[in-house]
Amino acid sequence: MQKMAELLGLRDEYGEGTSGAPALAGSCLADNRLNLDVYPDGCCRFLQLFKEQQGEVVQVEFLRLSSNDRLLDTTLGSLPHLKQLKSLVLKGGHARDEFGSYRHGSLTSLPPDFGNLKCLTHLDLSFNRLSILPSCILLLPSLRVLLVSHNSLVTLPEDFGRLSKLTFFSAMKNQLKDLPQSIGELSMLQDLDLSENALELLPEEVGNLHNCTELDLSGNRLLSIPDSLANLKSLRRLHLHSNLLVTVPASLASLPNLSRLDLQNNCLRAIPAEIQTLPFVHVRGNPLGETEPSPQAGLKSLHNVINSCISSGSFTVTSEGCRVVLACGIHFYFPPGAASDPLQIYFRSLTPDPQWVKLRHHDVLLSRVLELQPHGVQFQQEVQIWMPYISPQTPHQHEVVVRTFSGQSWSDLKTRVKQKRKSKKCVAHCCVLHFSWFLVVSRLVQNECKVPAEGTLLFSSVDPNIKVIFPPGVTKEPRSVKLQVLPVSAEEIQEITANAEFRASPLLYLSQDSTVDFLKPVRIQLPLPSGVTGLNLDRSRLHILHGDLEGQTWSDITSEVVLEFTHLYAVFEVTHFSWYWLWYTTKTYIGGIAKKVYERLRLYQVNFIALQRKRDPEQVLLQCVPKHKVDPVLKKLQDRYRGPEPSDMVEMFEGEQFFAAFERGISIDMDRPDCVDGRLSFIFYSHLKNMKEIYVTSPVDRKGQAVKGQVSFYRGAVPDSIPDDASRRRKGPDSLWLATLPIKLPQLKPRWDENPGPLYGFSFPPLNLGNAETGYLTQANLLSIARRVGADWQSIGLNLGLTYQQIERIGYNNREDLNKQILDMLFSWAQQNSEDPDCVGKLITAMKDSGRQDIADEIEAIIELGRQKYSESIRRVGLEQESSTEDSAIAMM
Repeated sequence: MQKMAELLGLRDEYGEGTSGAPALAGSCLADNRLNLDVYPDGCCRFLQLFKEQQGEVVQVEFLRLSSNDRLLDTTLGSLPHLKQLKSLVLKGGHARDEFGSYRHGSLTSLPPDFGNLKCLTHLDLSFNRLSILPSCILLLPSLRVLLVSHNSLVTLPEDFGRLSKLTFFSAMKNQLKDLPQSIGELSMLQDLDLSENALELLPEEVGNLHNCTELDLSGNRLLSIPDSLANLKSLRRLHLHSNLLVTVPASLASLPNLSRLDLQNNCLRAIPAEIQTLPFVHVRGNPLGETEPSPQAGLKSLHNVINSCISSGSFTVTSEGCRVVLACGIHFYFPPGAASDPLQIYFRSLTPDPQWVKLRHHDVLLSRVLELQPHGVQFQQEVQIWMPYISPQTPHQHEVVVRTFSGQSWSDLKTRVKQKRKSKKCVAHCCVLHFSWFLVVSRLVQNECKVPAEGTLLFSSVDPNIKVIFPPGVTKEPRSVKLQVLPVSAEEIQEITANAEFRASPLLYLSQDSTVDFLKPVRIQLPLPSGVTGLNLDRSRLHILHGDLEGQTWSDITSEVVLEFTHLYAVFEVTHFSWYWLWYTTKTYIGGIAKKVYERLRLYQVNFIALQRKRDPEQVLLQCVPKHKVDPVLKKLQDRYRGPEPSDMVEMFEGEQFFAAFERGISIDMDRPDCVDGRLSFIFYSHLKNMKEIYVTSPVDRKGQAVKGQVSFYRGAVPDSIPDDASRRRKGPDSLWLATLPIKLPQLKPRWDENPGPLYGFSFPPLNLGNAETGYLTQANLLSIARRVGADWQSIGLNLGLTYQQIERIGYNNREDLNKQILDMLFSWAQQNSEDPDCVGKLITAMKDSGRQDIADEIEAIIELGRQKYSESIRRVGLEQESSTEDSAIAMM
C-alpha cells in the first residue's frame, strides 16, 4: 500500500512528478481505503494504479469514485477484480451547474460481473442516471446498505426481495410508480426512504417489514395506505406528508414505538379519533372539516396546500387542479386539466446572486429568486402565480414585471400587479405554461408595438410628447420595437454637474428584435429641454447624443442628423436604435458630462449603520440603508439598540457586493457561511434588506477594561457592468474602503462555555441535536445560545413545549440565579428531544415565536455552516473523514 501511495502522489495523469506528493497521497489513501472522488481525474489515477500496482489495488476494501468523471465507463470494467471490496461509492453531484445545483453523474448501468463482489456490503449510486436497477446488484449476497437516490428509476425488479440482508435502502427522488411485492421479503430492513417519487399505492406486503424503524413515503401520490402498516411494531417514525391521502387507518395509533407521524399537506378531511389524540401527529395543510362537494354539482374539489417551509419543499398537483399557498406568501393556481397526470412540484427560494441574476440598467430587484421544478414541463393550461414584492419608490417611471430564466437568458412576462386590501402587500401576477426560475423586478416603463411594412406610430406612456414614427416601407418583414423613457429633472442635472446652465430632455431608449437596420429613416420626436422653446432656441447650443447599449460612451451626432424644430419639440431621423438624449448647453464637448450624469443616475446614495443591542452589547446589527430610509430605520430600532451615528453617504450600484470587517481587537464570535476571509459578505439591493445581526467577541484580555474597536465596510470586486470611470476610481490600496464605525465592548463577563467542566452545578452529557446532513447543534452551541437568552427564558420554554409546571419548577429550583434557570430549561428540553430529527427546527420556531429573531438567525447560521461543512466533507475530504459514519453504518448491517 505504501508503494501505491507513493505512485499515486508522485505521478499525475501525464506521468510527470508533482511537488505536493505526500499531501496528495495522504488525502486519498488511508490503509485499505482509496478515495479518488475528490480529484477531477480520479478514474484516470485509478486506471494507472490498477495497471502498475494491480496486486495491491485488488486488496482495497473501501473505494470512492466520482461518476462525473469522463473515464468512468472505462473504470467500471476493472472494479469486479476488487474481490475484497466492502464499500463502493460511485456518486454524482461532484460538480455544480451555474445555479449551484448538483450535476448528475453519467452512470446508467453496471457490468454483469459486478455481482462477483461477494464481500460488498455498502453501495452508493446516488445522483446518477439509472432508469432501471442493474440486475447484477441482486447477486450481491452481503449487501446491507444500498443508496440509489436522485436517479431516474421507474420501477424496482420483481425479485428485489433477494437482497435479504439489506438494512438500509434509499431511493428518494426517483420516478418510482409502484413497488414489487417481494419488498416484503426484506426482513432485516430497518430504514426505508422512498420519498419524492410517484408512488400511487403500496403493496400489502410492506407490512412484513417487521424490523423497520423509519419509513419515509413523503412527496408521493398516495391516495391511501394499506392497513398492514399497523404490523410494523418496530416503527418509530412514519413520514406521509405531501401526498394525496384522503384517509389513514385508525390502526396506526396502535403502533407501540411510534414517536412521529407526519400527515401534513394531504387531502385529509377527517382523521380517526384514535390518531387525533396522539401528541406526535402533524396534520397542518389539510382541509380538515371541509365538506366533500356534491357529486351532482359536477365540480372537482380544489385542495389548499400550506407549506411551512419557506426556503424549499414540494407538493403534488393532480388533474383535478389545486390552489397552493406557500408560507412566504407565494400563491399558485393550477386549473383542472393543467396536469394530465399527478405531478410532483418542487420549489425553493434562492438568494439572488449578481453573477447570474443579470439586471439591466435602471432595473430594481424586488424579490428573491423562486425556482420551480421540474424545469420545462409543459402544462395543458396556464398556471397562475402570485409573487409578493416590495413596492418601488418611483411607480410613475417604473413598472413591475415578473422575469423568468430559460436556462440561457432572462425574459419578462406579461404581469398584472395589485395590492391586498388587508395587508396592503403588493403582489405580481403572471401566467405560465412551464416552470423555471422567477423573480420580480421594477424596470423602466416599456411601450412596444409590431412594426408592419405599412409603418406605424409608437409613443411613450410616461411622456406622450415622445413619439417614434415609422413610415411606409420602413421594413419588409414585421419586427417588434420597444421604447423606454427615463425622465431626468433639471434639479438632478444641476446637482450632478454643479452647473445651472445644463439642461436635458428625458432619456430615450429604443430597441428591436432584428439586427438589420431599417430600410427608411425613422422619425423621433423629443421635447425640448425644460425652459427652452422654439422662440428662444439657440441652435448652436443644442446637441443630440447617441449612447451605446451599456451607456459607456456618448457620441454627439448633431452634425450627422437633420434637426427640425417646432415650438416645443425637436425632430430628427435615425436608422438604428439605442439611447438618445437631447442636451442644451454652451459647452462644445459634452459626451463626458453626459456619461457622468448617466452613471450617477444608476447609483444609490446609502449610509451604513452599526448598532449594539442594549441588553447584550455583543450582539451587533449591521445594515446598509438607502439615504431616504435612514431616519425611519433608526427610529424603529432606538428602543432596543444604541450606537454611533450612521456613516457618511456613499454611492453603490444595484447588485454590488460589499463586506464588513471587525477591527482593532474585535472579531466575529463564530464561523458563519457568509464569511469570506473573516469578512461578512453582503449584496446591495436597494429594495431588499441588507441587514445582518451577528455576535462579536474580543480575543484580547480586557483586564476589566472595555475594548474600543471598529467595524469597517469595503467594496468587493469591481462588477463587470459598472462604467470604466467608476472602475478606475476603485483601484488602489484605499479605494475599496467605504466607511468605519466604532464598536465598544464592555468589560468581559465570564463565559459559560469557557469551562468544559460542570457549570453552575450542572453537568451536561454530550449532545448532538439534528443530523450530519442538515447540521448539528452541539453542547457548545447550546451554551453559546443560552448566554443570549436572558429574561425571555420562560417564554422560550413555553414555546418549546415545556409545561407551566415545569417552568415554575425550574424557576423555583434555581431561584435568584438567572443563569441556572436558562441552562436548566434549555438542556432539559434538549435531552428530552435529542432523538427528534426536527428538534432544531422547533428550537428556531420557538425563538421566533418568543420575539428572539436574533437567536433564531444565529441558530440558522450554525446549521447552514454545518450543512456546508458536511457537503464539503462529502465532496472534498472524502471517505477518510467519513469513515466513522460508514463504519457505524456497516456495523449495523
